[in-house]
Amino acid sequence: MNSVLMVFIDGLGIGRQDYQYNPFFKFGFRTFEKIFNQIPHLENPSLNTDSIYLKPVDANLGVDGLPQSGTGQVSIFCGVNAAKIVGNHFGPFPHSKTIDVLRDKNIFREFLNRKKKVFFANAYPKIFFDYLKSGKTRLSATSMSCRLTDIRLNTVTDVRRAKALTAEITNERWNRRLNYNLPVITAKAAARRLLRIASNYNFTLYEFYLTDHLGHGRIKDELEKIHRDLDEFLLEILTENDHKNMYIIICSDHGNYEDLSVKGHTRNPVIFISAGKNAGKVADSVNDLAQIKSAIINYCM
Repeated sequence: MNSVLMVFIDGLGIGRQDYQYNPFFKFGFRTFEKIFNQIPHLENPSLNTDSIYLKPVDANLGVDGLPQSGTGQVSIFCGVNAAKIVGNHFGPFPHSKTIDVLRDKNIFREFLNRKKKVFFANAYPKIFFDYLKSGKTRLSATSMSCRLTDIRLNTVTDVRRAKALTAEITNERWNRRLNYNLPVITAKAAARRLLRIASNYNFTLYEFYLTDHLGHGRIKDELEKIHRDLDEFLLEILTENDHKNMYIIICSDHGNYEDLSVKGHTRNPVIFISAGKNAGKVADSVNDLAQIKSAIINYCM
């Protein structure tokens, strides 16, 4: 069975070769250094090996202003230019003009319409389900896609059973901030869990959003720890997957984390990585966010 694993990372652009404000240069990033022997930057943004391709992808979509999560994520998951549908970049949640698009064209539905198995690997804490029960409806594009497509959202029980992951990879923040008592796992172990889960489905999505929080100047005391965890996680994903039967797509919605000199988004290109069979064809066919979904459908199904 062919499996597609998409790792969506919020706010991950390609920035300058800046050792003060670009965390990839300030702290290093073994994922890039070990696989490509260098770190991408604006003067050298495209890197590749025989089976792993990294390239810059446009998040501006021909619209003025700073790209935002709501329109960026709908563009990725639905294969449309959501910023042009809305008339401007919008976020952090999907704009009302894009809800029908999200319902009808999200990538989960695309796979389901073809009788394929799909899974959203993130788990949510009890406070999130309490929020849903209260009748509030402001959701991210990923969770809204699941709700509109009748895909079950994982709970803390799924994390305990090693059938899902927390959005911060290691479970530590859930324990510290939400008073759970989950086993703390390494980022490498989390990556192996995700690869195991993804091998059972045709399409699996995992979302990591702490990079965007860090880019906005929040949780600064955790920056290096989160950076190291993400690095270890991605390196394991890209080097230990089943290259013959699994496609890896790593993508983002807008720039932010790559330039900590500002506490807002950037107009930098975002990082896009494809790995596995047809990785080069996938990379060649993606130049902006709205082309990611079609590349997956055309080359990874």
